[in-house]
Amino acid sequence: MEYLPRVLDDLLAARLTSAGAVLIEGPKACGKTRTAQQVARSAVHLDRDEASLHALQVDPALVLAGDPPQLVDEWQLDGTRVWNHVRAQVDLRGAPGQFILTGSAVPDDDARRHSGAGRFARLLMRPMSLYESGDSDGSMSLRALLAGERPHARAGAMTVPGIAELIVRGGWPLNLRMGADAAAAANRDYLRTVAEIDLPRIAGPRRDPARVTRFIQALARNTAMEHVVTRLAAEADGDDVSVSRLTAHEYQDALTRLMLLEVQPAWSTHLRSRARLRDRPRTHLIDPSLAAAALDATPERLLRDLNTLGLLFESLVVRDLRVYADAADGAVHHYRDSDGLEVDAIVEARDGTWGAFEVKLGAGQIDQAASRLLKFAEKIDTAKVGAPAVLGVVTASGYGLTRPDGVVTIPIGALGP
Repeated sequence: MEYLPRVLDDLLAARLTSAGAVLIEGPKACGKTRTAQQVARSAVHLDRDEASLHALQVDPALVLAGDPPQLVDEWQLDGTRVWNHVRAQVDLRGAPGQFILTGSAVPDDDARRHSGAGRFARLLMRPMSLYESGDSDGSMSLRALLAGERPHARAGAMTVPGIAELIVRGGWPLNLRMGADAAAAANRDYLRTVAEIDLPRIAGPRRDPARVTRFIQALARNTAMEHVVTRLAAEADGDDVSVSRLTAHEYQDALTRLMLLEVQPAWSTHLRSRARLRDRPRTHLIDPSLAAAALDATPERLLRDLNTLGLLFESLVVRDLRVYADAADGAVHHYRDSDGLEVDAIVEARDGTWGAFEVKLGAGQIDQAASRLLKFAEKIDTAKVGAPAVLGVVTASGYGLTRPDGVVTIPIGALGP
């Protein structure tokens, strides 16, 4: 299968010139190993090379002596041994670009191992954005928008039914050549493996897959909503299973360690108004296809439930913004205040440049979204945080342009890094 370039490629190349080892973390099947293989000169795969795993117990130097950069795939299977030996080798060799470590779970003793400060660079890989999968032409660059440029885009072929199919398919590289039905089945199998094998391995064997599944379904129903564990626990309760608040916290922590759950933090800033900022994060599974799979949602069912489709579309946009924000050295937040004003996504770069984005599935919602963004911008104390570089509405389709009021409309099929 032909390798499709990833946004992370350039980040990895840059980190290999500045750090002795680069750690690429991300959920299973998102493409970490394939990306690392593009630049690695040698490799050891601990998840399928049992001999190497045993040799590590005797003498790690025998296994970790490949030509640099050497890929160590699923390094966490050997716990701290690989980590500490790589750290020692980086110190000994005194040169950048020695190792690439990939992992799909944070190991049990993560808190005890050496931090790796000054030796390791960390990168997070998510499932593919629409630009990476070829479903967006990237003509409206997030980096350009944050730089104050105003790119434009012709109306593309993207439709709301097409968006529903992309949500169900997801950004998993192996799903790209599948139809919606096959991809949906693959994603349901993925969640079944999480519930029956992966989460019990992380959180302990006495974890009932039925309870795990109910909790993931509760997360799916609360996609793009404020994260309240007690609400998730209550929604996971049923006639045959119950989930306590403590158990819900344990499941949440385990899903985070498996890198399947991300929270979108609230934006902290200075306001001109007397409104108070709300600080609860929003919840997203790492890819909206997992939420669709948990809800057993087909494209046809999503089209009959536009509210759920809208929330999953917002989650898809947040996923893509996170991928593109990484390339711009930025982070993605959300905004909500005590007056009830909300903004779906705030992208803030390390240099303080920022932009605000609303996500709307229908063209008829654009005017209302633009009005909300302009009202939001009036509340911000720009003397302290600067004026927004862009106010934008990300839509399912339509033209990419700058409206007379200054708000930019951005079809998702044009958004890129």
